[in-house]
Amino acid sequence: MLAENFVQYVGYLCLLVIAGKIGLFLASLITRRFLMSSLDVTKCGGKWALVTGSTDGIGKAYAFALAKRGLNIVLVSRSPYKLQNVAAELEQKFSGIKTKIVEVDFAKEDSASYIPRIEESIKDLDIGVLVNNVGMSYEHPQEYLDLDPTYVDTLINVNIVSLNVMTRIVLPQMVERKKGAVINLSSLSAAFPTPLLSVYAASKSYVDLFTQGLAKEYASKGITVQCILPGHVVSNMSKIKRPSLNVPTPEIFVSSALSRLGIDGRSCGYWAHDVMNFFIELLPRSLLVGIVFNQMSAIKAKALKKKQKQN
Repeated sequence: MLAENFVQYVGYLCLLVIAGKIGLFLASLITRRFLMSSLDVTKCGGKWALVTGSTDGIGKAYAFALAKRGLNIVLVSRSPYKLQNVAAELEQKFSGIKTKIVEVDFAKEDSASYIPRIEESIKDLDIGVLVNNVGMSYEHPQEYLDLDPTYVDTLINVNIVSLNVMTRIVLPQMVERKKGAVINLSSLSAAFPTPLLSVYAASKSYVDLFTQGLAKEYASKGITVQCILPGHVVSNMSKIKRPSLNVPTPEIFVSSALSRLGIDGRSCGYWAHDVMNFFIELLPRSLLVGIVFNQMSAIKAKALKKKQKQN
């Protein structure tokens, strides 16, 4: 009887703790969403924003959202045709906005070759906002040893090296002005181990931890540094074409994420992804990894089956 009562009280206590966490989460979400003001990007000390991976998806949406707020845009990506098209779209849609394009293939080029090109392109520009968005993932989930070693190196170059390089290029002028904002795009998969996407998740975890450290190092110098950890968004990378309640379009996602700049140093950027992450964090790590592994295995099987049909 005593043992049964003890178990019952422990159960009640666990429910109370969970209810308390949910209450605090909802209160925090509502407060940040409706009672706090985001950072005005036009007051970041520069008239320009630089966005990497800016011709598709989230990167392109950031370019348009920042241009809408009155910033000129430096577009950095690998496709000259897409760069020219996006630049033309921006200048046509937002009267008075200037653009500058810089062609860089972070996947194939060595950083020593593109650093001088980027530095030369922006040497006379005051960059108020830097968005490190460029990234790549797997074609489909798979085991580490099934990945081509060259592909792994390429993924690290795109997801990690580009982040380090672009931050080192742009951050000094922000520090000199004592104003600026750096937005780094990580991934919800960086918040926990993701079997069958191990290298991708680990590379995005680097983005997350790097950003948190950088934010502390440069807060006293007037620099706002934010890490965004999105879940699925309609994009070429996710291969999802239709939006839903928990899969927003890039435009909706970026509008939400920018509304948290200066409020949340680390955020999923979108309310549904915040909710997902909250409940994920409640699960025991071993249980979570098992669930994720089963999900990734199912996606892998589906992708391989599709490949076999195509061949």
